[in-house]
Amino acid sequence: MPQDKKYKVLIVDDEEDNLALLYRTLRSKYNITKASSAIEALEILRNEQFDCILSDHKMPIMDGVEFLKRVYDMQPKTMRLLVTAYSDVKILIDAINYAKIYRYIKKPYSPDELLMIVDAALETYQLKNDNETLIADLKDLFSGTVKAIIEALDAKDSYTLGRSRRVAFYAMKMTTKLALKPEETSKIELAGLLHDIGMIGVAEEILNKTQKLSDEEYEKIKKHVQYSVKILEDIKQLYEITEIIKYHHEYYNGCGYPYGIKGDEIPLGSRIIAIADTYDALVSDRAYRKSKTSQEAMQIIKEGSGKQFDPALVQVFESILPEIEQEIKEFEEN
Repeated sequence: MPQDKKYKVLIVDDEEDNLALLYRTLRSKYNITKASSAIEALEILRNEQFDCILSDHKMPIMDGVEFLKRVYDMQPKTMRLLVTAYSDVKILIDAINYAKIYRYIKKPYSPDELLMIVDAALETYQLKNDNETLIADLKDLFSGTVKAIIEALDAKDSYTLGRSRRVAFYAMKMTTKLALKPEETSKIELAGLLHDIGMIGVAEEILNKTQKLSDEEYEKIKKHVQYSVKILEDIKQLYEITEIIKYHHEYYNGCGYPYGIKGDEIPLGSRIIAIADTYDALVSDRAYRKSKTSQEAMQIIKEGSGKQFDPALVQVFESILPEIEQEIKEFEEN
């Protein structure tokens, strides 16, 4: 929040003295709007957005829990605080489960205590907004600089043409099945798009070799992970994406590279990209071999379950494979 702009806070209480106390406590720090009933507050909310709402619990016509539940439906990002003189467990459970309150404020409260709670609520509000802004910034970043780098990689090696987009597509299908949060899904999507960016640092004669790679050549291929990290590490907004890319060649049993970590030590995004990356490699033509069928590729991945791949994620991928095949078929036909 810019220094010259105050957060907007709506305070709701049917008792004038309580409303006045809330107002005196918060007015110096926040932009305050008052309402003497839930009905009045709902009318205000139809035309105005607020960052935080404090509501008394015991009010006529509509109590604070029901009111804050309606607030959640109207303005879900707004921080909601319930002020109550009661310690009834059911009231608090309803407030948490249905109104999704940040926390409750127990009467009687001191002005300092009230201010501290509102400050904490709005700090949380700002952190959530900053995170959403970061995801949007990452997408903008991809559409510019990162997109140009990927296109340069596609131009270097015909095998990689469109590969990053397909890996991101497979990974996104898995995150949807897993019902991951949007911000986590966005990070994994970007990691899928950028996972092989380090191949830019691998010699073309190795990438296009039609015979089996020598041990020395294979070691050079493996260094593409470090190259990826080197390319991306100075872009601070991509730190978490870089962490996913860094570990996408680790094996579930610890026999992968470059760090040899295993199991849940490997970030979830890296474990997802590992399966998506392997599947796409198997069903794509390579300089030294023809592509596998989808069923052959899935069988190879299943054989690596518990060894190279997370067994639970292998099951997830197998469950969405028919959907993936159908969507790709429809795309190719259009």
